[in-house]
Amino acid sequence: MTEVELIPARDDSDDRLEGSRAWCHVMYGLHALSAVFGILTSAWVVTAFIFSWPSIIAVIINYVTRDQVRDTWLATHWRWQLRTFWFALVWLIVTGLLFITFIGIPLAILVIVSTGLWVLYRVIRGWLALLDRRGMPVPPA
Repeated sequence: MTEVELIPARDDSDDRLEGSRAWCHVMYGLHALSAVFGILTSAWVVTAFIFSWPSIIAVIINYVTRDQVRDTWLATHWRWQLRTFWFALVWLIVTGLLFITFIGIPLAILVIVSTGLWVLYRVIRGWLALLDRRGMPVPPA
């Protein structure tokens, strides 16, 4: 198992990061909305997370605003959200490849359900950490 570096939140009493923190809440909210679409509709959680407009908008916001949080505890949340999105996309592609084969369909269903649960976990864990003003674990450089 690889070790992760925990970046604690500093008590930034100045308001420089408050706007960025608000953007982070918006991004988590958009990702959560996409996941809820997947739960409440006939879509899978992961497909709704990847292909719905709220998540796509959140990823665009993430890329546009990530320079504002570079070298702060909030940067871990930006990275956490991007890694969640891109890894979910990779697993969705793997699922698609498994669906091509008849024998891989049961495994594909298992992968897509597992990835959906993983996405829900990452959105909830990240948002709760943000509410507590905690950084997310990041792999060592």
